[in-house]
Amino acid sequence: MTSAAHPAPQPEPLWQPDSDRIAAARITRFQAWAADRYGAPAEGGYPALHRWSVAELDTFWQAVADWFDIRFSSPYEAVLADRTMPGAQWFPGATLNYAEHALRTAEDSARAETPALLHVDETHEPVEISWSELRRQVGSLAAELRALGVRPGDRVSGYLPNVPQAVTALLASAAVGAVWTSCAPDFGARSVLDRFQQVEPVVLFTVDGYRYGGKEHDRTDVVAELRRELPTLRAVVHIPLLGTPAPEGTLEWSALTSADTEPVFEQVPFDHPLWVLYSSGTTGLPKAIVQSQGGILLEHFKQLGLHCDLGPEDRFFWYTSTGWMMWNFLVSGLLTGTTVVLYDGSPGFPDTGAQWGVAERTGATLFGTSAAYVMACRKAEVHPAREHDLSRVKCVATTGSPLPPDGFRWLHDEVREDLWIASVSGGTDVCSCFAGAVPTLPVHIGELQAPCLGTDLQAWDPQGRAVTGEVGELVVTNPMPSMPIRFWNDPDGGRYRDSYFDMFPGVWRHGDWITLTDHGSVIIHGRSDSTLNRQGVRMGSADIYEVVERLPEIRESLVIGLEEPDGGYWMPLFVHLAEGAVLDESLRAKIKQAIREQLSPRHVPDEIIEAPGVPHTLTGKRIEVPVKRLLQGTALDKAVNPGSVDNLDLLRFYEDIARKRA
Repeated sequence: MTSAAHPAPQPEPLWQPDSDRIAAARITRFQAWAADRYGAPAEGGYPALHRWSVAELDTFWQAVADWFDIRFSSPYEAVLADRTMPGAQWFPGATLNYAEHALRTAEDSARAETPALLHVDETHEPVEISWSELRRQVGSLAAELRALGVRPGDRVSGYLPNVPQAVTALLASAAVGAVWTSCAPDFGARSVLDRFQQVEPVVLFTVDGYRYGGKEHDRTDVVAELRRELPTLRAVVHIPLLGTPAPEGTLEWSALTSADTEPVFEQVPFDHPLWVLYSSGTTGLPKAIVQSQGGILLEHFKQLGLHCDLGPEDRFFWYTSTGWMMWNFLVSGLLTGTTVVLYDGSPGFPDTGAQWGVAERTGATLFGTSAAYVMACRKAEVHPAREHDLSRVKCVATTGSPLPPDGFRWLHDEVREDLWIASVSGGTDVCSCFAGAVPTLPVHIGELQAPCLGTDLQAWDPQGRAVTGEVGELVVTNPMPSMPIRFWNDPDGGRYRDSYFDMFPGVWRHGDWITLTDHGSVIIHGRSDSTLNRQGVRMGSADIYEVVERLPEIRESLVIGLEEPDGGYWMPLFVHLAEGAVLDESLRAKIKQAIREQLSPRHVPDEIIEAPGVPHTLTGKRIEVPVKRLLQGTALDKAVNPGSVDNLDLLRFYEDIARKRA
């Protein structure tokens, strides 16, 4: 153990913000202001501010509401009336409206005609929608929703790609106090119905089809099935993305958004539902997660305005679809007066580097993508800075899975040395981040910069003891405003409690393995429920993928650890090979050697098996637990919800492996 007199040397950071950047960061100004008004520490930088934010939770969130000028139309009686998880009560008595805050910039005459949205797809250059035009459309549509009988608490659904109409529909729904929910149009009918049938929407916004990978995809038949199978619908709104006429019995988008109507914002309680998001739902029906207008408003102001350092001069681009929480997070960029970039299309069309082209064409200052995309660019030998003008990009952020060390190095080398790289981790469950971006802290390779403000993030051992410098369960020991207010159709809260509070009652356990380092950063090791536990040594699957997928012969991989009835442990590694590669003894030896030398001899797989592909959820996450269940002999229909998987046929391959082993 290192003595206090001789602390361990700090690792060398990959990037460090200079003093000008630290001074200009909004989080720096917030800390000085909160020190003056609310007793926050004036010195000690981010670590001191974070300690204060979790020790003085009520005061911190009051300061956030004050700093971002939250418009409470009726005052709150307390900041946090009940800290119990689940069931924390935030800002009781307060009323407000999320959409009112998202459109506030339109009230500023100097900015009303500047772009709120920039819309790009595979066929055109960016199209601008101004703040005043967005506000006008929302006002018109909200009035029409009210005329259709939509009332606060009613559900409004969207089967839509990432287009401006989806943003308008979300904001109009929030303006009337309705509850928004959306799926991307690449979801099949069964996947959509598994989600929407749970919440019984009264309005459905839909497209006739979408463009992806240079092709048009007609969704007319799927929409017809949705209409048949959603008996609660009072209205269907047709958006002719492919130019087809409105089907009989539907309303025209243009007719509902043409009026010059001042929006009326329903003032709702702080905990009034804003939207329903869905978990990956790889087994059983997807969890229908309900988050509140006030909770999302505060959490996203904090996350986007302080952690992401976004403001009116920024352009915010995150590659996402409406079926992923990152779309909701992206739309919230409007809260900070930021221009939001909506890209509707394939991430890799016409070539792997396509997203960098979007960042260039839109002047993005914060470019968010997936770790998988970064690694695909590295493998395809894309050279972003050589091929594009990325001088406006200040930050590249990644999520979806941990960004491997090679991803950090590649971004640093291929985009810019003075680049803020923010690997972030959170979840649909909170529609936010537990750890990630801090504009005033250094970036270390393979690490998330720090836990987020107001988030008491800890790593716990199985006995519930906090550990530093070793792997533990990701837990959050105090409530966050954006934690679910409930799950839909979970009247006694049992499913909600079982999802997060079964292991440590009263403490949120997220299901990830993490390490909190002694210099305050966070390392994510992958899902704890699919952890590899060999002879008592635990390792996250992400650690294996990072090593294996560095090899040029491997396109993607999937590792599973199986406890066997006789007490044994079988750990196969499935590999999806790059074009032209062959899984011969030489490649098998190369894979084993890489894992043995770079990770651990204990985690060398028992077998390496060529697979036709790796199955993912519809939001692009590798499916590990259902494959584990298949390999344990569970029937396919019991092991996975078929509507939640990107390619069901791939799972039959793993089912066949289980049969051969039986």
